[in-house]
Amino acid sequence: MPSPYRVTRESVVACSVLVPALTMLGGCSNHLFQKPTAAPVSLAPPPGVAAPAATLPQFAASSATPLPSYADVDGRQLQTTLARSQDENQLLKDEITVLREQLASTSNQLAASRFPASAGGSTPWDPRAGSQRPAGPPAAFVAGTAPRPTVDSPAAMHAAMGQLALPGVETRFDGNVVRLEVPAERLFDDDGASLLPGGTALLTQVAGEIDRVFPRHFIGIEGHVDTEPLAQASWGSPHQLTAARAATVFDFFTTRTPLRQAQLFLVAHGGNHPVVSNATAAGRGRNRRMELVIYPERIGGADEAAAESP
Repeated sequence: MPSPYRVTRESVVACSVLVPALTMLGGCSNHLFQKPTAAPVSLAPPPGVAAPAATLPQFAASSATPLPSYADVDGRQLQTTLARSQDENQLLKDEITVLREQLASTSNQLAASRFPASAGGSTPWDPRAGSQRPAGPPAAFVAGTAPRPTVDSPAAMHAAMGQLALPGVETRFDGNVVRLEVPAERLFDDDGASLLPGGTALLTQVAGEIDRVFPRHFIGIEGHVDTEPLAQASWGSPHQLTAARAATVFDFFTTRTPLRQAQLFLVAHGGNHPVVSNATAAGRGRNRRMELVIYPERIGGADEAAAESP
């Protein structure tokens, strides 16, 4: 009986072929059908990017510095601090009260007089300070001990201006003052400060009318020229020329007319305030002028008695 385990040549050949095939199949199955393993994901941020807040180390709440508590402060210390604050607050209130009293006193003094009371006086209006002309006479004409001068209303000043009888003299109402324009060519030589014979007669007439219509009023004597260069080199500037002319008129008024020194003051404008354009000869001729400015304030007290005395 033949053995079931008999090895034949054919079986040996079959095994020699089958074993390498199974070996190859096992190796391919490890590579072809095996699921690839995923690469681990790094949570580290790329360079230049801040790490997420969840990845930052957390500090324990117990490590924070505890806040100060007033429960730990001595009650006496608090009372002392409070008392000191109340004292300082009261001191500030007292200082504010004193300042308010000083301000009220100053306001009352300003309200009591329209012009600042100054015995030493002040400089007449400087044209370089601006184009706004003074609304009243300088403080030099209001003494600290003198009574407040009488002031006429603008309506009264305007009505009185119509009573002036001065042919050839330009008269105009400017705010609350009356301005009389006297041509310089009727008073002085060219670029001179000496009065012409006709100029003395004209100033006498003007002074008489002012004293009749505006008695005891403050009067400003203002000199003006045009913008042309001065012909005489003796004058350093147009202001010097207008100052000299205003002084000549002042001297004439105080020595030859009823007008008094207490009501007069001088201003030299040079060519700073033309009334018309200097582009034409007629305009330049009008700008060369003496203006007599009559203010609504009038002198009083001892000055009034001196003005009315013969």
